This record gives sequence, C-alpha cells and structure tokens, in this order.
Amino acid sequence: MEDETRHSEDLSTLAPSLRLPALIEEAGPRARRRFLEFFTAEIRNPGTRAAYARAVARFCRWCQRRDVRLSELSPLVVAAYIEELTRLRSAPTVKLHLATLRRLGDYLVTGQVLPANPAAAVRGPRHVVKQGKTPVLTAAEARQLLDSIETHTISGLRDRALLGVLVYSFARVSACVGMRVEDYFPQGRRMWLRFHEKGGKHHEVPAHHNAEAYLDAYLRATGIEGEAKSPLFRAVSRRGKLTDRRMHRVDVWRMIPRRARRASIATPVCCHTFRATGITNYLQHGGFVEHAQRIAGHESIRTTKLYDRTGDAVSLDEIERIVI
Repeated sequence: MEDETRHSEDLSTLAPSLRLPALIEEAGPRARRRFLEFFTAEIRNPGTRAAYARAVARFCRWCQRRDVRLSELSPLVVAAYIEELTRLRSAPTVKLHLATLRRLGDYLVTGQVLPANPAAAVRGPRHVVKQGKTPVLTAAEARQLLDSIETHTISGLRDRALLGVLVYSFARVSACVGMRVEDYFPQGRRMWLRFHEKGGKHHEVPAHHNAEAYLDAYLRATGIEGEAKSPLFRAVSRRGKLTDRRMHRVDVWRMIPRRARRASIATPVCCHTFRATGITNYLQHGGFVEHAQRIAGHESIRTTKLYDRTGDAVSLDEIERIVI
C-alpha cells in the first residue's frame, strides 16, 4: 500500500497535462495509476490519445452528475449513457465513445481495478457507410482556391504549399504537418514526399509537379532547406515571420475555411476536403482505385472508396432526366 501511495504521488510526472476525473480520483491509487498508464503507455498516438481523453472525460462527468462510482459501473449504466449520447451525437461519434470505454474497461480489468468490463456487452448504434460525406471541390474550385492565395507573404507561400501537398498526394493533415524538411527529398530525377502515419508507419510518394513548385517557392523564401530535422510547415508569427514551432492540425483547420472564403468558394470545406478532392479527380481522369489506395496510404480499399465521389455527377445526370 505504501508503494501504491508513493507511486500515485508521482503520477503528475507521467502525464502532467492529463487531469484525473473525479470518478478515477475517488477510486484509489491503483485506479489512478492504471488510468494514467492507459493514456501514457497503452495509447501512443497523440491524436488517438486526445480523442480518447475527450470521450472518457465526458463519460466521467456524466457519471459524476449521477453520483455513480467506478465500482458501481455496469452494462446498464454504460448502456444508459450510450442511449443518451445517441440522441445528441452522430452514430460514428457514439461508436468512437463506446470503443474508448471498452478499451479502457479492458485495461482496468487486466490491471485488477474492475472485476469485469462494463462496456463489453453494450451495443452501439447501427451505422453503415457506403459513400463518404466529405465535401469535395471541383477541379475549377480547387484551382481557384490555390490561385487565390497570395505569394508575397510567408504565410501565403506556406499555405499554398500545404494545400498543394494535401490535394496532390491525398495526405492526411496530421501526416502533412508532421513532415520535416528532410521528408521532401530528391530520388532519381524527381522530388518525393515522405509521410509518417499512425502506428509508426510511413510511406513515400513522388511529388506532383505543382506541389513541387509550391514547396520549392516556400523553401526558397524561408531559407530552411538546410534544416533537415526541423518542421517543414511552421507557424507564422503575428509579424509575418516564420517561427520554429510546427503547425498544429488545428491551425490548418482554421486556415482552410478562411482561405476558401477569400477565394469565394461556396462549397463548405474541411481538412479532409483536399484528400477527397484529389482522389476523386484522380479517378475521374482514369486512375485506378488500387493506386489511389497506395498513394493515400490506406490499409483498406474500402476507406479509399469512401473518398471517391465520381458517382455524384452520374446521379445528377440521372436526376435531370426528370422532365415535369
């Protein structure tokens, strides 16, 4: 018991940014330590860790409002929470929250904190996706957006290069902002891009000539070509100077709609828009979905097909056959 108490006092050094919910705090040192080990040792990906932390925090607040303790958790309690969440959030969000509770429950069981996983038997909402809902730009809209970005500022050159990499290589935003200068490199007669994906994986794709031109202009203006280990896409200060701090995906999330508004793009856009736009345009021009899968770095071809919106135009043509 003395060892557990001593270890619990050192939990802040393991995860200083993670606040313990009251549900866990009140359960004792073993629960506190196991909870933090889940978020520090078990979950390694920063994005997954953040998503799981939000899901767990919401559930813990729900339990606190109802005076439910960790030892009192049961399938009935978790099912009541999921039922309420289903009325408030989309099915994919609910399924993510339930998956988080199941994984955390398993970890607490193996750590002898809980006798059984209260979320294991709970069913989530039915959700079948055959086509993605990500907004897609037409080729003209994408070209309009890229051409509208000013090139006399560092931020403009950076944003154009970033969006160019997203649309021409089908990259995820997190993988893009995670690039270092050395991840844009020559191989043979072409420049290549290296993306570090989830689970420590990485894949390389040749740079499209437009993306290459945008990146070269950005690197020439910033003078960071020789800083191989430094971030490629960096934050810009209020004075318009490039900093040493890596851009965060939230920075990109805020930048994209701002650039779209300035370009008078009516289509609502998000970070995934450029991934979907690139894949759709590639397939419209005779590309193969298997190749698109490899370029995008998808494990499953089903994921790639969710970004294929080439059928939208066919549907519109058929609708216009109705003459009333």
